[in-house]
Amino acid sequence: MQAFDAVARSGSLAAGARRLQLSPATVMRLVAGLESRLHCELLLRGPRGAELSPSGEAFAASCRQILQGIEEAEGSLSGLQAHPAGQLNLCLPLLMADRIFAPIALDYLAAFPEVRLLSRHREDLPRLLEDGIDVALVIGALPDSSGFALPVGTVRPVICASPEYLARHGVPQAPEDLKAHRIIVAGGQGAVSEWRFRHQDAPRSVRLTPRLACSTTHAAIRAAGLGLGLTRCMSHEAHADLSDGRLQVVLQDYAAPGLPVQLIYREGRRAAARVRTFLDFVVPRLRAHPALRG
Repeated sequence: MQAFDAVARSGSLAAGARRLQLSPATVMRLVAGLESRLHCELLLRGPRGAELSPSGEAFAASCRQILQGIEEAEGSLSGLQAHPAGQLNLCLPLLMADRIFAPIALDYLAAFPEVRLLSRHREDLPRLLEDGIDVALVIGALPDSSGFALPVGTVRPVICASPEYLARHGVPQAPEDLKAHRIIVAGGQGAVSEWRFRHQDAPRSVRLTPRLACSTTHAAIRAAGLGLGLTRCMSHEAHADLSDGRLQVVLQDYAAPGLPVQLIYREGRRAAARVRTFLDFVVPRLRAHPALRG
């Protein structure tokens, strides 16, 4: 696996052999033995050398994770794990990263200068092992197989508009009143949007025709702040606008239940030092953030 990883990183058998200080023939035998064991062709050999097959590209990513784990396990025996260093791969929703997480991450990097952060943004539940993610921040309930989890707060869906808009058009008192208002939606919600509510433990929904459809939630919140209508988002996404009065929440009696916010990771107590120090650093700061108090 180390031989194959060296070839994959170097781009050729000869360069991989030099990286390992072995002969090209030895590296070729090692890779051929790995292919035989896996019953899969990892390298495509031709007159100009060798390149990764599609299966080889996928296996190369797995090899890097496995070999990195071996290095960390060996390093823990000699005390190297006590020193946080290396790349930490994160995954979290876009507006969570932009509005809440970025200042905390910058403080962490200042405290641990030998750690590098690579942040990816996605709204759904990531696959930690398959996607090579060390720590992910997720919103909502978790399946049992998601790994270790640390709760950091709660967020909830809200419907909001600017005070100026509500002064002109009135404050809706029930979900059905929204049909008489200008509605702003985000993403691919289409020409008709169904908004769901809960009142006295009974679900209800209203189908609405948006006046404005924005490509992103950030744009929809911005449009609502400019007085163009009502929009629905998560409380943390509009936290800054709600805090300074640019937006006002309506229909709170009909709001859906809050959703848990959690940090998930894989290795538990065996996690690398950069993962452990990151969790120790950010968890209390996230728990203290007013945007995550539901």
